[in-house]
Amino acid sequence: MPAVSVTLALIIFTAGTIAGSLGALLGLGGGVFLVPFLNLVMGFPFTVAAAISLTTVIATSSTVSAGRAGKQLINMRLGMLLEVATAAGSFLGGVTAQFVSQSVLQRLFGLVAAIVALIMLSRLRRRNVILDPNADPGLLGGRYHEEESGCTVTYHVKRLPLAVVASFLAGNVSSLLGIGGGIIKVPVLNAWCGIPLRAAAATSAFMIGVTATAGAIIYYGRGQLVPALAGAACLGVQLGSWGGMKFGAAASSKWLKILMAGVLFIVSAMMFMRGGR
Repeated sequence: MPAVSVTLALIIFTAGTIAGSLGALLGLGGGVFLVPFLNLVMGFPFTVAAAISLTTVIATSSTVSAGRAGKQLINMRLGMLLEVATAAGSFLGGVTAQFVSQSVLQRLFGLVAAIVALIMLSRLRRRNVILDPNADPGLLGGRYHEEESGCTVTYHVKRLPLAVVASFLAGNVSSLLGIGGGIIKVPVLNAWCGIPLRAAAATSAFMIGVTATAGAIIYYGRGQLVPALAGAACLGVQLGSWGGMKFGAAASSKWLKILMAGVLFIVSAMMFMRGGR
């Protein structure tokens, strides 16, 4: 692992800014981009990269949740329900990560990224919205003003048990790989549970802070978190998250999905190549 220095902190700050922008834009948390950078480019051990990344996920969650409060994109009732399962999975993942080899973690990261990318590409033309503003959203559904169409849209939550199971797996993968659980939750909520991409991303961003905290505690307790570098990454992520939210408000859902899939395919290929060495 490289020695801590001002130059290294500036590099990680810049990487955090880019990761925060993409993380806030897609609701995945910046970890899905920061972990490969720290592990593959900077040469950090996977567990150290995961520990730093989880702290930035907490920062992303705080920034995005505050920025989207009042816009009705965050489904608080659904988020709090799913967070119970997510936090349980996160704690288990943080423990499991201490007993799995780095090459296995890298290949697992690549596999998860590739699967999620394929799911997003299969849903390019589905928006999961009801254009009638008077439609009943049900107990866990919601409605919000959509800038893309210029009107208020409504959505229903479908297949709730699937969402709960996916949230548990998301929490586990989050702590195990040092990424936001949104990499699983956002595609599942959007593809099979009837939630529009923007609402799924905002709700996921609200949840991932709690998820990451549960896993970060494990890494911190084992001395794998470098506070100075985590602080630099968090500052960068805070700045990047703000820019990502501004751009994401006006971007097309279709192009957001294509961007998400493209980035995930690149990350997947990099992780498979490194994990196979």
